[in-house]
Amino acid sequence: MNYCNYCPGYCCYRLKGSVLLIDADDINRLARHFSISDGQVRKRFMENRHTFKVKDDGSCIFQASDKMIKRCSIHLIRPMQCRRFPFNDTCPYLDREDLLALIQPRIEKSLKCHWLKKSSPENP
Repeated sequence: MNYCNYCPGYCCYRLKGSVLLIDADDINRLARHFSISDGQVRKRFMENRHTFKVKDDGSCIFQASDKMIKRCSIHLIRPMQCRRFPFNDTCPYLDREDLLALIQPRIEKSLKCHWLKKSSPENP
C-alpha cells in the first residue's frame, strides 16, 4: 500500500526554510495545462523564480481545501520535485513527530475552515 494515496498532503505545506523548486519544464507543463503563457504562470502562481505562492495557512495554492485526501488539484501535472518526494525514502512526516506536529494543526484548521464556510447559512 502506498501511504501517499491516503495522505492529506503533509508535504504540500511549507515549513520555515523549505522551498519547492519549480523549473522551466514544470512552468511549461502548467502553461500548457492552463492554456496560458509561461510568463502568465510565473505571474499568477509563482512567489519568486523557483516556488509557488502559498495560501495563508502555508499550503500550496493548488492544494484543495474541500478534501481530506488526494488534495492536489494539479496532480497529473505537478512539479518534478513533488513527483519525486519522498525521494525513495520513507515519508519524513511519518518518521518525525516534530514535523507532523507542525503540519497536522494546519491541515485540520484548513479543512475545518472550509467545512464551516460550506455549512454556513449564507452558503447553502
